[in-house]
Amino acid sequence: MFTFELRHLLEYTAWEREQWRGWFLEQGPAALAVDLGPNADGPVKNVGELLRHIFAAEQRYVDRIRGVPPSDPAALPSGTVEALFAFGQRSRAALEELLATFPTERWDVPQEVKIGPQPRMVTPRKMVAQAVTHEMRHWAQLAVFVRMSGRKPGPRDLLVSPVFDPPSAGRG
Repeated sequence: MFTFELRHLLEYTAWEREQWRGWFLEQGPAALAVDLGPNADGPVKNVGELLRHIFAAEQRYVDRIRGVPPSDPAALPSGTVEALFAFGQRSRAALEELLATFPTERWDVPQEVKIGPQPRMVTPRKMVAQAVTHEMRHWAQLAVFVRMSGRKPGPRDLLVSPVFDPPSAGRG
């Protein structure tokens, strides 16, 4: 029987983060400054700001589930690889801690959250799934932008990640 769990997506996104971190360290700040183009809307105008958005969204979902005011990452510089990925480590640690400690009986209890113009009733389970799939969507988007700028970030698909690889295939 085939099983697929949230931890698999967390493993994949952790691998993805490490691949991107290494790539951005090699490329330097110019890669963070890649513009998202004339149709970018809202506060996210370049790749560094998109990175900050990816990690901030994860933290905001954790904050919403916990019932605390959402974190504001605006002061975090979007032009520094180490600062951005350190923030990503903190947001992932917060999510992992939430997953380990959140009361089981509350995962399917809807909470009112303001996402867009209308408040919505959403379960914590759905918010966690949203946080992870939101990240995955934006990694793909980020890859398109850096490729369009003439850079080659390398393969990032689940197929080339270590997720689901047997221990003999290098996952030991």
